[in-house]
Amino acid sequence: MRKINILAIESSCDETSAAVCSSGAILSNRIATQAVHAAHGGVVPELASRAHMQNIVPVVDVALKESGMQLGDMDAIAFTQAPGLIGSLLVGGQFAKSLSLALNKPLIAVNHMQAHVLANLIPEHKPSFPFLCLTVSGGHTQIVKCTAPTKLEIIGETIDDAAGEAFDKAAKMLGLPYPGGPLVDRYAKEGNPNRFQFPEPRIPGYNFSFSGLKTAILYFLRNAGTAQVYKEEFAATEAERKRFIDENLQDICASVQQRIISILLNKLGRAAKDLGIKDLCIAGGVSANSGLRKAFREMGEQQGWNTFIPDFQYCTDNAGMIAITGYYKYLERDFADLSIPSMARGF
Repeated sequence: MRKINILAIESSCDETSAAVCSSGAILSNRIATQAVHAAHGGVVPELASRAHMQNIVPVVDVALKESGMQLGDMDAIAFTQAPGLIGSLLVGGQFAKSLSLALNKPLIAVNHMQAHVLANLIPEHKPSFPFLCLTVSGGHTQIVKCTAPTKLEIIGETIDDAAGEAFDKAAKMLGLPYPGGPLVDRYAKEGNPNRFQFPEPRIPGYNFSFSGLKTAILYFLRNAGTAQVYKEEFAATEAERKRFIDENLQDICASVQQRIISILLNKLGRAAKDLGIKDLCIAGGVSANSGLRKAFREMGEQQGWNTFIPDFQYCTDNAGMIAITGYYKYLERDFADLSIPSMARGF
């Protein structure tokens, strides 16, 4: 049977990535990072767009060379159409459309969040349908029920902030440099997760909320942990706060991380029990967090779940997940017109 080859492009935020997929097998997955944002404490959209324009041609070239293929070998061009930073999406989208037009190959529009879920279908050891996927990133937190590669239903999501944002904002409050989420994970490994107790929101159903937790962390640090009172009027001096953080950084990170993880997994566990689904996955940038991966596996063993986690390279933004999604959409002949717009929101 002839192989189906897909060239995929991902440019939703600050990672420029290209990948080649051949009938579901990822042959290459190249990512160019943008270090320019570190000095600004977060992603600057205009700078991200400019960097994408500089990176996209060499990244695609390297991905093709590593796969051992050429542009003429491709059966379709897939790209991230939504959601993301609109300027960044436009760079990847216009580049993909140009290739599609020049090569006379079908164009496949991919939703970034759907691709995160389907990253679990890349390895040989993959979940069976139906499965649940907890998708956690800097901008999204969702529980998705997947009954087929192109049949996904969001059954729970955050009503305010995302889990990844909670990690990054907590890191910023602790004075850690951007990106702070991985640093919280690193320090948490050396800390006591039961040292400090943070509240868990009572949100009905399978939805999440992290805004209250962020506020609790803010006031906890403002009063230097005194009696763990989450009120602004108990604010300590700047010197007291700094000393408290310096002396308790590992324990604070471990306690914050444990609460974020418990919020995530308690909701996922409830959904799995209610729906009677045993195959569970996690995906998205936060799924690279070592504490979440460990707790997810341990909970799976306790509950009798079959647990699945993508390889690290497929957790953060990458074109490999766009490629695997493009492959399944190709099988259904789900092609896009050149007029399809890039969109900041979606799914």
